[in-house]
Formats: sequence, structure tokens, C-alpha cells
Amino acid sequence: MSWLDWFKGLFSPKPVTRDVSRLDAPFERDASDRPPDVVRETVATSGPLKPGHLRQILRDARLLPKGKRVYTKKRKRLFSALEARRFFSTAFRTRNRNVRDLLPDEAQLARYGLPVWRTEEDVATALGLSVGQLRHYSTHRAQERVSHYVTFTVPKRSGGQRLLHAPKRKLKAIQRRLLDVLVSKLPVSEQAHGFVTGRSIKTGAAPHVGKRVVLKLDLKDFFPSVTVSRVRGLLLAFGYGYPVAATLAVLMTEAERQRVDVEGTVFHVPVGPRVCVQGAPTSPGLCNAVLTRLDRRLAGLGRRYGYAYTRYADDLTFSGDDVGALEKVRALAARYVREEGFEVNAEKTRVQRKGGRQRVTGVTVNEGLGLSREERRKLRAMIHQEDRDGGDAKRSARIDGMLAYVGMLNPEHASRLARHRKPRGG
Repeated sequence: MSWLDWFKGLFSPKPVTRDVSRLDAPFERDASDRPPDVVRETVATSGPLKPGHLRQILRDARLLPKGKRVYTKKRKRLFSALEARRFFSTAFRTRNRNVRDLLPDEAQLARYGLPVWRTEEDVATALGLSVGQLRHYSTHRAQERVSHYVTFTVPKRSGGQRLLHAPKRKLKAIQRRLLDVLVSKLPVSEQAHGFVTGRSIKTGAAPHVGKRVVLKLDLKDFFPSVTVSRVRGLLLAFGYGYPVAATLAVLMTEAERQRVDVEGTVFHVPVGPRVCVQGAPTSPGLCNAVLTRLDRRLAGLGRRYGYAYTRYADDLTFSGDDVGALEKVRALAARYVREEGFEVNAEKTRVQRKGGRQRVTGVTVNEGLGLSREERRKLRAMIHQEDRDGGDAKRSARIDGMLAYVGMLNPEHASRLARHRKPRGG
């Protein structure tokens, strides 16, 4: 220090020395009322410290240097606040940036005969909605003021309750439109016979007629296993861009919700992930499309051991004449199901052999398609009772329906049963 600097220091105000680790208490000015900008910071160096640790001290906003000018340049805004909340919501979130940057593959969409939708505006126009209306139905909210579904339960045939979600009128119209223009055009496997135009329980049961052994498996929680992320991935694979695929996936899925009353205001809060729900028009077609790869793998497994394979909704059926390969088929089928993200319901697994009744999707397949002998005997008794007691409209309608059902499965059986019925006067 030069003598001139020393001389100036005699007449200039000296800064206060403070330990910044104690600045948690309110700042107290000293008697000379010096501003806090001139506080000199010191660092206690007790103990072994590495050089990088010398600056790891408590910083106080009053010790930070003031900017020389006010920064007025506005940052470039990529999204509005509404769009940011939407695109970073739970339903749109993904860790894979490559997926988010995917552009629509119009050639692949055209190859599958699917509508080419590049943006949300295209989807809204195709559905006859404004963009605001589309986002109203395709945004996942953790606190929904109005639920778009009516939830109720129906008893299962095997016991217990089945939870159904029926979309309300406007959303149902949107989903039916999506079913017509999109979901019905998604490719499904040849082995799927449920919810497919031109296929039925008859086509699903026909390959299993006259086989020595029938193996029946059931998928556990079929619809809830198809989550919103699987639907979104399916649409991405067919060629849609990420925003469109995410929007459509939210439109066609829903989470189980619980009513919560907060100070007189009712909210519908999700208690699980968004999934394909029973009751939505689009759920069966989406589930069929998602299971395409599983169907192909199981069909290949059946061919390897000489077994036929079909699927009707969540019912998987194998049949063949090689009884020795039965356990291999059952074990490998369960493994393939797990690998595809589903689970076999072990309680509903059934093995039906030639000596007993063999039924597939409610149809007897021992020697041919149709009703079992016991069921045909009951139907003949109903016809005899109708002829003896006279025509009861309700009972006659039931007999008509059963004869039409048998006629679809086996016209020969239906004609034999109809001969027992006396002609009714007009």
C-alpha cells in the first residue's frame, strides 16, 4: 500500500466487518448509518477446508452487487401459460424427448387408412369442435369440478361387482365419432373375434370343434390394463405426432375418481391412472389393437404344438389333439401374457377334455356348434309348455330369440327344434 492510499484511508469511511453466517437475524445499521452495500464479508476458515469450500457460505441478498442497468429485454415465449400447463401435465409428460419431437408420418397413416391429423386443430375440425372444446375434454385434471362420466356397478355372473364408466352425452358423441373415423380402422389380428365387424362367438368357437382338449385362459383386469400411455404409444406407432396422440389418448381414457367435498365445493379427484374403461365406445377397439402382438405370439405358439388359438375380448382359447403338449402351451402362454404387460387370472383357467362338456364363448364345441343336449332338452320343454298352456307373449318372445340364436350357430339343430312347435295363428 502506497502512502497516498494510506493517507486517503484516514479520511474515508471504513466498512463494517461482519460474519455473513450470522446474517439470519435482522440487519442492524451501526451508529454511522452506513448502507449495507459496504459490508465486507469474511469467511471463517477453521478446520481443514478444501479451496472449493471457501465460497460455500450463506449468501445474503443485501450483499449481492447491484446491477448497473435494468434488464428490459423480453424472453421469447414458446407457449402461453395455458399451453404450458397443458403440455407439461401428467397426461402429456414423457421422459423420452425423441418421442416428443416426432413428426406425423403421413405415409404410414395413409397406408393404414387412418385420418391424417397433424395438429390439435385438425382433430377439433374432424370432430366438429372448437380447439377450446377439444381441450376441455382432453385435459387431465387432478381436481375435476365436473365429471364427464357416470360411474356405477353391475353384478358379475361369477360374483362381485363390475365397475362401469358411461360417458355423458357430449363426450359419448365425441367418442362415437372417433370410433367411426379412427378406432374402427385400426388393424386387429385374425385371432380376435370380439367387437370386430363380421366376427362373432360363432367364428371364435368354430376352430375348436371336435378337439381332444380345450384350454381356456382369462386376462385379469383386461380394460384397466390398457393405460393412457399404451394408447398414446399405439397411436405414435401408427404415425401420429406426439401432441395429437396424447390428445386422443386422453379423450378415450379415464381415471377412477373419488368425490371430495372441500368447503362445500365438490371435486372429482383421480385415485388411479387413466385407462380404457368399460362403458366407453372406443375401449373394445383400442384393446383389440393393443393386443395384436400378443395374439400373433400366441397364434405362433399354437402352431408350434398343433393347437388352434382364438381370442374373444379377454377370453383366450387353445384347442388341439396333442394332450401331452398341454402344460407347455399353458406355461408359455402365461409367460407371453406377462411379457406383453397383462396377467392371466389363474382362478378362471379351465381345461376341458373330450369326455366332458367343451364350451367356448358359451357355445358347445364337442361335436359341432350349438347348444348342449341338456340345453336343447330344456328348449323343447319350453316349446311343449307353450303349446299346452297357450301363447304367453313374454315366453314366446324368449323362445323366438333362443331359436334364432341356435339357427345362427347350427341351422340343422334349429330346424329340428322348430318342428316341435305348433304354428301360431296370426
